[in-house]
Amino acid sequence: MRLIGLALILLLVSSCSKPKYFRSLSKDEVAEIKKYQKQFKQDDTYRILILTNYGNLVVKLFNETPLHRDNFAAKVKAGFYDSLLFHRVINNFMIQGGDPTSKKATDSDRLGGGSAPGERIAAEFRTEQGIYHRRGALAAARDNNPEKASSNCQFYIVQRPAWRTTQLDSTIVQRNLTLNDTQKKLYTTEGGTPHLDGGYTVFGELITGFDVLDKIATSKTNPADRPLEDVRMKMFVLKVPRKSKSK
Repeated sequence: MRLIGLALILLLVSSCSKPKYFRSLSKDEVAEIKKYQKQFKQDDTYRILILTNYGNLVVKLFNETPLHRDNFAAKVKAGFYDSLLFHRVINNFMIQGGDPTSKKATDSDRLGGGSAPGERIAAEFRTEQGIYHRRGALAAARDNNPEKASSNCQFYIVQRPAWRTTQLDSTIVQRNLTLNDTQKKLYTTEGGTPHLDGGYTVFGELITGFDVLDKIATSKTNPADRPLEDVRMKMFVLKVPRKSKSK
């Protein structure tokens, strides 16, 4: 009876302060949601809880990228990502997931080509606003299309730790990159993937769970970079913005 009561509270709570859930929640999921909700104050940004069998992650979605923000939040609310895999992980680079074909994939299936119904998401590059591929950046994957439009469901989280100055200088030359002083300081203190700036849309950032990010990134993989042990996800909106807006 207590579990039913908690679930009803989550379903009936006002959308202006807490999200509504339209699928059944286990006792452990209710407890995790309530625990993380207490950690964050209400503001004008979405915060998303990503539950995995390796631990939990919490990401914040950027209002500066409203197309990606709204697409991702809507899919989380609908339960789209539940039971999907982080199907591609590369240590010192990133972890990628969101392919709908991964839900029922066998160990031998090649993953990464799936998409949700609908069109790609138009690119929303915001490097001029200081949004870069820093460690923990949440970004949209994409295929090789000329508009650099994003997949409407696949995403990745940057895991690369801080660069040594000599490493970054060498990469700048090799890849013919143009980085400003802010980027150089960011990548040599926090880490990230500078060669992806301006090529893939960053639409959020990891705010807690960096240890889990590293744990997933260092898991054993097959030659296609798929973890040998499935890393499944389930997502919930922790905080609904007071008012969703772009800046």
